[in-house]
Amino acid sequence: MKYPLVDYPFSKNDINSGRKILSMGKFITMNKVTREFEKRFAKYLGVKYALMVNSGSSANLLALFALINPKAKKRVKSQDECIIPTICWSTSLWPIIQAGLKPVFVDVDLKTFNINLDDLKRKITKKTKAILTVHVLGNSTNMDELKKIVKKRNLNLIEDTCESLGSKYGSKFLGGFGRFGTFSFYVSHQISAGEGGMIVCNDYNDYKILYSLRSHGWDRGLNNGKKNSFNFINSGFNLRPMDITAAIGLNQFKRLNQMIKIRSNNRKLIIDSIKNSNDWNNQIDFLDSNKKVKPSWFGMPILINKRYISKKSKFLNYLNKNGIETRPIISGNFINQPASKLYKLNKRRETFKNADQIEKRGFFIGLHPKKINKNLVKFLTKKLLMVDKI
Repeated sequence: MKYPLVDYPFSKNDINSGRKILSMGKFITMNKVTREFEKRFAKYLGVKYALMVNSGSSANLLALFALINPKAKKRVKSQDECIIPTICWSTSLWPIIQAGLKPVFVDVDLKTFNINLDDLKRKITKKTKAILTVHVLGNSTNMDELKKIVKKRNLNLIEDTCESLGSKYGSKFLGGFGRFGTFSFYVSHQISAGEGGMIVCNDYNDYKILYSLRSHGWDRGLNNGKKNSFNFINSGFNLRPMDITAAIGLNQFKRLNQMIKIRSNNRKLIIDSIKNSNDWNNQIDFLDSNKKVKPSWFGMPILINKRYISKKSKFLNYLNKNGIETRPIISGNFINQPASKLYKLNKRRETFKNADQIEKRGFFIGLHPKKINKNLVKFLTKKLLMVDKI
């Protein structure tokens, strides 16, 4: 594959960090390095608390189960509604259902691919208690307006920031606006630990709930909980990370800003080359960031011009055969997924025209954290501009 979705993400230092934990023998699961990563992560984001888990999906699971927990100050109850955009990942959605809440789908904005605030306002009812917004591929909705809605309606905001670590809205990092922010360190994301994730919050009571839910429901290491305590104070899962993954993730985290800059420069090189090409005829369009967003780009989403929708399948086959790996934008309109039909998530048969457009016209290619050369830029330019010729 000449241009894969994911370039090999690990440096020698990353691997050596993991090896060091293995060589120590005893503490492979979460321990001192995990705690150090959590502290550094919280400080970087400007939040009070960060808790590492084994995946971004688990971070979303904890966020929803913390909302419904009996110890929660502002508890959400069974069958209360939680709003979610139709362009989302499966494990953004399923924790809502697994927690006994009712998901309410909202369309997205065609310019940002993020939640459409006008549609959101229309969907709020007396039963609406939470919003789970997904910061798509380094971008976000208008967070000023969203925060006003949340405050006015006394709602809980969860920010799924799994694709947008390091993005800022104004002077504040995404993931730090809501009650909970979630992040992923999967292999293709802004930093990678192989697997792993983080959940952040600013309320100590919420942190204590997350802490106990993460590991069996016990209080080991929490407050007065003894080191070897078997005192169970809550329900729980086993979503613990390992110190190995924490060590790799922490080592990558130290160069996050550098990788953000490289990804941004690579994106600019590709787009400039395409738009300055003699073959350029508006065949494709690119996602622009919200005006107040300083993005930490993840992948490189592309929309095919409406004139060439009928050629999309043939075009994507062409790209993949020529070594340019492609994939859908997140999972497309999730309402169209077979699992949505299985669980009858759209009983009213609503349509989501913008999400459908993104699914029909959209795809994305990788955006690597290593500088790409001119020959590769020329290759990508030539192949991506073939959509009107095949």
